[in-house]
Amino acid sequence: MESNKSYVWSQGILIALVALCGSFSLGLMMPINPNASKAQIENPVNLKEIAASTGNQQRLEKFKTAMITTWQQEASVKGLAYAIPSRFQGITIKSANQITGEKIIALTFDDGPWPDGTTKILDILKKNNIKGTFFVVGQMLKQYPELGRKIVADGHIIGNHTWHHWYHHFSPQAAAFEIETTSDLIYKTTGVKTTLFRPPGGMMHNGLVNYARNQKQTVVMWSADSIDYSRPAVPRLVKNVMRNSEPGGIVLMHDGGGNRTRTIQALPQIISTFKKQGYRFVTVPELLEMEDNGIKLAEAKKKKFVAGKQ
Repeated sequence: MESNKSYVWSQGILIALVALCGSFSLGLMMPINPNASKAQIENPVNLKEIAASTGNQQRLEKFKTAMITTWQQEASVKGLAYAIPSRFQGITIKSANQITGEKIIALTFDDGPWPDGTTKILDILKKNNIKGTFFVVGQMLKQYPELGRKIVADGHIIGNHTWHHWYHHFSPQAAAFEIETTSDLIYKTTGVKTTLFRPPGGMMHNGLVNYARNQKQTVVMWSADSIDYSRPAVPRLVKNVMRNSEPGGIVLMHDGGGNRTRTIQALPQIISTFKKQGYRFVTVPELLEMEDNGIKLAEAKKKKFVAGKQ
């Protein structure tokens, strides 16, 4: 009798969970009464109700799959399933040096998504009509998937910043977990397949970068560090960015990993200063595409020069 009673309880709990997760009107919740009579407890299990519960679980999984497919299709339609020029696959870049005739800069943000920091930075970028590149931590994306989707919906680029953001040495198997698990979650959450990777702390020799390169991912470093992780005063933070920024540069800032109030306060001034200096803002894939075109142009000019001398 006690065994059957436990079974009834477990079925009721299972159905309740399905109802909460799927937003379906099931209409099949079994009443649970701790003081049920012996006759009620010993009644045979209703197989039709079990089948209905199983059917709703299957419909819930189909619903979730359909939602993921929709996000992936929207990402593709918006052109966010971006491709990196082949010359930059499996290498490390800090800036673009072959871009001529235009002052461009790429703003990048690490360690999110973060409820306060990411949201406010997205608002600032939207207000200024700027697209950035966000290197997300897998476990944070798992906790705040809606922010990951908002990054993509706003037209920004997502890159991989490992699952745990750990600094120690990784075996090939551990490195694969850190990077591949994060990439898979980015795809399942946003529909974007990213091949951009940034190692936590910029550490180049703990196994992560080696794995990423072997997988033909582009390791994206930076040429200007805001050092905002140390939370300097806003004027110092702005100065940190501007003093090392040059055309074709990549700026490192953080939207997550802690209190980013000063980064949020400094960002409008950073943007304004760049604009006054004639800069245009691009994403990392755009920067690499322009660099690829610049290299091709230089190669064509060189061939033409050599051919002219023969």
